[in-house]
Amino acid sequence: MAGIDDLPPLRDVISRHGLAARKALGQNFLLDLNLTSRIARAAGDLTGTDVLEIGPGPGGLTRGLLASGARHVVAVEKDARCLPALAEIAAAYPGRLTVLEGDALALDVSAHLTPPIRIAANLPYNIGTELLVRWLTPPDWPPFWQSLTLMFQREVAQRIVARPGDKAYGRLAILAQWRAEPRIVLDLPPEAFTPPPKVSSAVVHFTALPAPRYPADPATLSRVVAMAFNQRRKMLRASLRGLVPDIEDRLLACGIAPTDRAEQIDLARFCALARNVAAEAT
Repeated sequence: MAGIDDLPPLRDVISRHGLAARKALGQNFLLDLNLTSRIARAAGDLTGTDVLEIGPGPGGLTRGLLASGARHVVAVEKDARCLPALAEIAAAYPGRLTVLEGDALALDVSAHLTPPIRIAANLPYNIGTELLVRWLTPPDWPPFWQSLTLMFQREVAQRIVARPGDKAYGRLAILAQWRAEPRIVLDLPPEAFTPPPKVSSAVVHFTALPAPRYPADPATLSRVVAMAFNQRRKMLRASLRGLVPDIEDRLLACGIAPTDRAEQIDLARFCALARNVAAEAT
C-alpha cells in the first residue's frame, strides 16, 4: 500500500504531470495523505453519501474521501493540468469519481449529486469565503448539503467561530452561526503545504441546522448586520441611524443599549432587531 491506496505518492504525481502550484489559482497543495485522510474523517460518515469537492488539484483529499467510503465524489477543478492526475484516481475507483472542469463560482453541479450530500474541500484561498457565503445563504433552508468540511486561512476560520466580544467577531460569524454549527477541527501549519503559504490554515466543520437558531428575515438580518459591522467602532445608534428613524427605541426594545457596538451584540439580539425592523416594513 502506498499511503491510503495503491496510487502513487502525490509528489510523484505532481512531478510526472508538471503540476507546480499556481498562485493565480490560489493553489497550495496538501501532499501528506495522512492529513488528507484526517480531513476526510472530519467530514463524518461518508458511507452512502455524495461529496462535492472544490479545487481537488492533484487529488490528495479526493483520495481520502474515496478511501473513507464516499459513495460518489464530484470534484470541480478549474486547472486543466490536473485532469490527467484526477483521471487516474477515477480509474482506481470505477464509477465513484466525476470530475467537472470549470469555475466553481459558475458551474451548476446539482445534476451530478444525489442526496445525502456533504461538501469537503481544501478551498482555493481566493474564492473560499465567497463559496461559503453562497452555501450559507440559499433561498430555502435546510440547504442541499448536510455538512461542510472546509479549509480556510486560520484568520478566516477564527472569524467564522468567533463569539461576541472577540476581536474576530463580525458578519461572517453571524452568518455561519445563524444556520449552522461551525467548529474548528484541525489546524495546519504553512509547512504542511507545497508551496508553504504565508499564513496558517484551519479546517472548519459546519453542521447544517434544521432551521435557523432564531427567526429572522434573511435579507433584513443581512442588512442590519452589514450596517452594524461596516462601522464597527461606532455606537449602534450611529451606525444604524439610516436603518429606521427611531433606531434608539428599537434597539432598547430588543435589549440593546444604543451605546453598544456591534461586536457586543449576540446573534439572538441581532435577530430580534431584524424582526423588529421587518415588522415595521410590512
